[in-house]
Amino acid sequence: MKKYAAVVFDLDGTLLDTLEDLGDAVNRVLADRGFPVHPMDAYKYFVGDGSAVLIERALPESVRGSDVHRDCLAAFMADYDRSWKVKSRLYDGIPEMLDDLTALKIDMAILSNKSHGFTVNCVRDMLSKWQFKAVFGLRDDVPRKPDPAGAMEISRLLGANPDRMLYLGDTAIDMQTAVSAGMFPVGALWGFRTREELLENGARALIQHPRELLRLI
Repeated sequence: MKKYAAVVFDLDGTLLDTLEDLGDAVNRVLADRGFPVHPMDAYKYFVGDGSAVLIERALPESVRGSDVHRDCLAAFMADYDRSWKVKSRLYDGIPEMLDDLTALKIDMAILSNKSHGFTVNCVRDMLSKWQFKAVFGLRDDVPRKPDPAGAMEISRLLGANPDRMLYLGDTAIDMQTAVSAGMFPVGALWGFRTREELLENGARALIQHPRELLRLI
């Protein structure tokens, strides 16, 4: 019998490399309003907690939480809606990993702090070849990760106990979510954050390449 029945994936930094499209959209909003822009590496640490927090981190402290913040968030959402797939792509090895999991009849789901609409669009456009039993982005009525509510909802929908589920992600938030939900936390080293961050926040395995996940199933 396989050790795990299902895998929950983070999206940005785990399945999809979306960093440049996110960073470019925010930088355009900042530049249009005369604010300093940021190097792309900074966005590795700005992303992960949803769009509102992304904009908050990118803005000067003096205007966070103000009408300027709200204006920039709305402008970002409009810009990103137009430009989210200019540079975004699947990471190398992701198609093969998903094919392998499908062949093994492992249930798959996605849980992201990206807004739910953008999450669904990304999956529909770039991951439509594979079947995900649940695809959840950030929704108004569900706390964002690392709260385990979304992960537990997926567990119920799939009919799989959390201890029979792997959780693959690339940030502290993902590892904390997996630990809180009682799932097995696996850190993706090709993503946005460091080995140290993943281990310090509960990763029980780290993988350098997507297909290494199969060794843990």
